[in-house]
Amino acid sequence: MKIFLLLLLLGVNGAAGVTHSMKYFKTASSGIPNFPEFVSVGLVDEVEFVHYDSNTKRAEPKQDWMKEAVDQQYWDTQSEIVLRQQQTFKGNIDILKQRFNQTGGVHIVQVMYGCEWTEGTKEVKGFWQEGYDGEDFISFDLNTQTWIAPTAEAVITKNKWDNNKAEIAQAKNYLTEICPQWGKKYLQAGRSSLMRTDRPSVSLLQKSSSSPVSCFATGFYPNKAVLFWRKDGDDLHDNVEEGEILPNPDGTFQKSSDLDLSSVRPEDWGKYECVFQLDGLKDDIITKLDQSVIRTNSVPVPPSEFPVGPVVGGVVGLLLLTACICGLLIWRRRVHGYQRGLEVDTELE
Repeated sequence: MKIFLLLLLLGVNGAAGVTHSMKYFKTASSGIPNFPEFVSVGLVDEVEFVHYDSNTKRAEPKQDWMKEAVDQQYWDTQSEIVLRQQQTFKGNIDILKQRFNQTGGVHIVQVMYGCEWTEGTKEVKGFWQEGYDGEDFISFDLNTQTWIAPTAEAVITKNKWDNNKAEIAQAKNYLTEICPQWGKKYLQAGRSSLMRTDRPSVSLLQKSSSSPVSCFATGFYPNKAVLFWRKDGDDLHDNVEEGEILPNPDGTFQKSSDLDLSSVRPEDWGKYECVFQLDGLKDDIITKLDQSVIRTNSVPVPPSEFPVGPVVGGVVGLLLLTACICGLLIWRRRVHGYQRGLEVDTELE
């Protein structure tokens, strides 16, 4: 079976201090028309490389490098594994509906698991969290090797899983050993794409003269980036609103940081600058706060130059990714994710 034999011989080399991740997101749903009952996606360094849903019943590559890295036997095996998970998740929805005294309606079970590792060190972080209808249901504490139940309805599951020492040992081994091992193999297979560095375009945008000025960076990769404002060389925190890093349709990312100008005197504009820093770029990208370079709605800009496409495309891409990964619901708490290769029994009862 041709699965990364060459990569095992070559090894994986990376820059010390760089953190990588592999995560799997699995979503089971009921009562949602025209949406797969089960979706599973895998991401390495936030890039989707494998996808499965209950309509196709096939695990499929999402990147060209993944198609070349493994053979058909790999995909057949993965399809069988995830199909078994699909059946388990379907039963879990019925169990949880009973636990919460529910009957019909829309219900969603979500699972996120995986790991992060830092090149040049032995540091590995494993994550496993499950949710129901947008709320935390149960999570695994790798340090204590116990399950955490934030709700009374999850206590039954916690007690069952805590008492299964064999599966706890299997989960620990997967999150700290198997997950980073396979993550490094996937990373090496997609190295030319995943380890690249794309420099962004950075613009200053403003809706009107009374609106905040938005420093907008788009087209960068990887997503390990920082965007901030500073005055006279000092970082600004007051009157600044930072945006999330969002995906663009082409696999790159975008980010914005808004500066409220209400307390900025015109004569002080030259003291302000927007700074963009990207993992892999040696130099910072600095954009001075200058009225002449700000793009506004009142100043026509050729469509090929104004970054509206990436903004809209990024939002659409984010919505599609959220729908597929999170099953139309977003956990109220931001949590790290997870993966598949692990055959731990996750039946709730």
